[in-house]
Amino acid sequence: MNVQERIKDFLAGTTYAVVGASSNREKYGNKVLRCYQQHGREVFAVHPRETDIEGAPTVTELAKLPKPVHGVSIITPPAVTEKVVEEAARLGVKRIWMQPGAESPKAVARAEELGLSVIANGPCLLVSLGYREH
Repeated sequence: MNVQERIKDFLAGTTYAVVGASSNREKYGNKVLRCYQQHGREVFAVHPRETDIEGAPTVTELAKLPKPVHGVSIITPPAVTEKVVEEAARLGVKRIWMQPGAESPKAVARAEELGLSVIANGPCLLVSLGYREH
């Protein structure tokens, strides 16, 4: 699949997780979460310390998600992204979107090696899905 086909496949679901979600409305981890909410998607926030982010159910790690998700958006430093890729694959997640700044060649290569559909080094979810600041 080319990147546009992977994006279409990624956005075809209804349930997502945002790893690196943030309660700070200026950060992309918050904007990506709100973007899913703006489009009526069920979304879980994943953050090791936060407990409430934009009213979304919040868990400390992917393994604690209450149900399977169609895809995972990652907004973390590249070294953390590499760990998230491993955890996502272990949990059976098939689709990941490394937001700009979260990707690393190692994380992308490992995701592909694990058979995941990966979007990286490309557009941001906010542009592809459509985000409104408010």
